Amino acid sequence: MNESPIAVAPDDALTQRRTASIPRGVATAHPLWAERAHGATLWDADGRRFIDFAGGIGVLNAGHTNAKVVAAIRQQSERLTHACFQVTMYEPYLRVAEELNRRAPGPSPKKTLLLSTGAEATENAVKIAREYTRRPAVVAFQHGFHGRTLLALSMTGKEHPYKQHFGPFCGDVHHVPFPYEPHGVTTEDALSAIAALFDSVEPRRVAALIIEPVLGEGGFLPAPAKFLHELRAIADRHGIVLIADEIQSGFGRTGRLFASEHYGIEPDLLTVAKSLGGGLPLAAVVGRSEIMDAPAPGGLGGTFAGNPIACAAALAVLETMDDAFLTRAREVGERVGAALRAFQAEFSAVSDVRGLGAMMAMELSSGTPDLISAARERGLLLLAAGEGNVVRILVPLVVSDEELDEGFAALREAMRSVYGVTAN
Repeated sequence: MNESPIAVAPDDALTQRRTASIPRGVATAHPLWAERAHGATLWDADGRRFIDFAGGIGVLNAGHTNAKVVAAIRQQSERLTHACFQVTMYEPYLRVAEELNRRAPGPSPKKTLLLSTGAEATENAVKIAREYTRRPAVVAFQHGFHGRTLLALSMTGKEHPYKQHFGPFCGDVHHVPFPYEPHGVTTEDALSAIAALFDSVEPRRVAALIIEPVLGEGGFLPAPAKFLHELRAIADRHGIVLIADEIQSGFGRTGRLFASEHYGIEPDLLTVAKSLGGGLPLAAVVGRSEIMDAPAPGGLGGTFAGNPIACAAALAVLETMDDAFLTRAREVGERVGAALRAFQAEFSAVSDVRGLGAMMAMELSSGTPDLISAARERGLLLLAAGEGNVVRILVPLVVSDEELDEGFAALREAMRSVYGVTAN
């Protein structure tokens, strides 16, 4: 006798296929399958609706399926999908470079290299710095994240879960503390650590200092202004290239196009990715012309680097990110900050609220998995950061006030379910 097959829900069937086909090392924050999305809202394969406070890990500042981006992708896909810029040139690559050169912080003339991923951007920034200075060493910061490829992972200052047993890592990469006073590391402590490092690694051997103006994976910690200005002075004093990794903090996330603008400093090199392509893979190194020109022809590039469709999407993103967009980003940041500070006043589990613009987070006295799960059950998607005890907000900056209110109402309900209602 033939037995009828057991009915399996769509997401369960997909999960079974995933287990059979994809290695377990590819972790996923939420056990759901995205089906469609628009703006700051996402629907899964079962038709459930979610307010998206994750934004594809900061990729969707301009929103899911942004109309200008979708139109640009469609139009470009009918003209040229790929050529490889190292084989034949095409104008969208040039136009993106011109726009980034124009809008990057600082008065120095700029040039731009387009790539595909953030890790490619950080690795190429170091290559450029090494060729320019003819020096080998790189100084990075504890808790920083610069990518998963070998040199990028070597610079990443966060062991778990990224490094595992993937070594040996690249040599001549040195880590010093990132200042965070509530955790006992002052600006003076961090500067003293750099001075101590220079006792054993001579500054004349250091090609680059690489830093996130606001730590991303490390917990959404803005660098103190004094610290970044001192780094700029140290780099100038010793002929070191200062690299600002703005892969997560760029494109309006902090209320300015780039976080470096808040500090009034000009990085020598700027690495960008994530929201640049509006959901398509595109990254860049933008920097002072004389530094960018250091590598000889053939030293830079990539088969898919600056793909024409991704470039078309980026041009639409950059057009979208005008003064009105950045003003709205600052308004979103004010609303997010106010909501998180209200949670801090209500829940003793919230030990800190911090961030810059709409790049905001709250640190909890315990881990976040229960809270993230409870929020998802109430229709809100969140991401952790830091040591797993930080909830970061990466909501698309096109979010409406109503969606923000809905998301934070869901988060309050989730926090009450996990932590109770005892106030500070």
